[in-house]
Amino acid sequence: MILKPEQVYDRDFEWGHLTAFARRTGGQAQLGIVSGRRRQGKTFLLEAIARESGGLYFGATQATEAESLQLFADVLAERIDLPVPPRFASWDEAVVYLFSVGAPLPGPVVIDEFPYLSTVSPALPSILQREMDRAVSPTRGTKQGISLLLCGSAMSVMGKLLAGTAPLRGRASLELVVHPFEYPVAARFWGIGDPRLAVAHHAVVGGTPAYRRFVNEDAPAGPEDFDNWVLRTVLNPGTPLFREARYLLDEEAGVRDSAMYHSVLGAVANGNNSRGGIATYVGRKATDISHHLGMLEDCGLLRREPDLFRQGRSVYRIAEPLIVFYQAIMRPRWGLLESGRAVPVWRDARPRFSAQVLGPHFEQICREFAVSAPPELFGELPGEVGAGVVADPECKSQIQIDVAVLAPPVQSEPRRVLSLGEAKWGDVMGTRHVERLRRARDLLAAKGYDVRDTVLACYSGAGFDPALTTATTATPAGAKIATIDLTRLYAEPA
Repeated sequence: MILKPEQVYDRDFEWGHLTAFARRTGGQAQLGIVSGRRRQGKTFLLEAIARESGGLYFGATQATEAESLQLFADVLAERIDLPVPPRFASWDEAVVYLFSVGAPLPGPVVIDEFPYLSTVSPALPSILQREMDRAVSPTRGTKQGISLLLCGSAMSVMGKLLAGTAPLRGRASLELVVHPFEYPVAARFWGIGDPRLAVAHHAVVGGTPAYRRFVNEDAPAGPEDFDNWVLRTVLNPGTPLFREARYLLDEEAGVRDSAMYHSVLGAVANGNNSRGGIATYVGRKATDISHHLGMLEDCGLLRREPDLFRQGRSVYRIAEPLIVFYQAIMRPRWGLLESGRAVPVWRDARPRFSAQVLGPHFEQICREFAVSAPPELFGELPGEVGAGVVADPECKSQIQIDVAVLAPPVQSEPRRVLSLGEAKWGDVMGTRHVERLRRARDLLAAKGYDVRDTVLACYSGAGFDPALTTATTATPAGAKIATIDLTRLYAEPA
């Protein structure tokens, strides 16, 4: 076993896959791809696995090909105890040399921030493909092969390494994405025990572990300290977190005209989450922003989520909470914030934070809860979780379903709706919310959905009306009503 170092928090799933890959070192050549948005701790993990397994770690930087080759040669020479670093004229020479000497290492060879290298040297993936194919050739007999891990934060680049006709497609035995911490893990990581504070905190920094270091381990001491915590961290020009949301976009490879990308993100943060709505907000035609939307999706900063009840419809959501906070709260008052006037800016923005940041973020947390909810809540494991709109022609209105849970599709059978849910951060929920969900359930039944066992779920950050609590337990019909509060959202699985 390769034991996980104590300083690596959580990440048991990722560590298990990396150690399984490392334990196969010494056999046939193998390739692994590790990716994830910036600041998720990928470098921390990869340095640890290289160190604990006796491998080699090389962290690429933004440099010319010649400088990168020299830096790589220096690291290689130090690891295999060469008296003088080799001199490589090209990556072709360097990769051939690496495959000849890297195999005897007891652990994998890790190349971190690979996109920095491939952007300057576009032929590098093809060179690696050629050497991987040679390494697994039957003519090599039982000769040991290299174990190579390529890692990167530029999702638009890493996502294409194994796609379509890419040179390395079909060569990898590991493809691992390091995601942000899930919301309950993030609360424990920051030492936040109050679930209401945890939601508000997560709406600002999400589950990105590096942000705790960006604010010098400063976490809100309690709910009453949240406003002051915002002022002394994310709205403080003296902390790295202050400009982080701008850097996240600017650091992505392939992003040009960053002003347009920021405008697109601003449109989504302000509630314009359809393609047409975004185009209108930025003053362009829908066809003119297709590239920008696609690039933001490739970067992992934007998600396109289908409307579960309207075929062909979808909405866009920002994947990084800090960007939502920046676009909705910071960007409109950037000049004032840079001049140190955070107190009046935050006072003015507090209602906007609740409506545009905290409310939608709570809905997203509820959807994440539904994905991993115990089977007894909805009767079985979900097949699909999302949001959707149910049209009500009789009332000439639409019913927004914040948390829709569908069973896996079965051919020739109507789609079963496991749950319809409404999420309210600041409202005490009552029977009127259940009636809206009942109406949506009946409308879906008329459209051919199977709603016989549908659970009507109310998710609230402010509590429930006593009448609703009674209805959930008083009658057999009420048994299909679920009330889910903050304590339940943050309860650790049994």
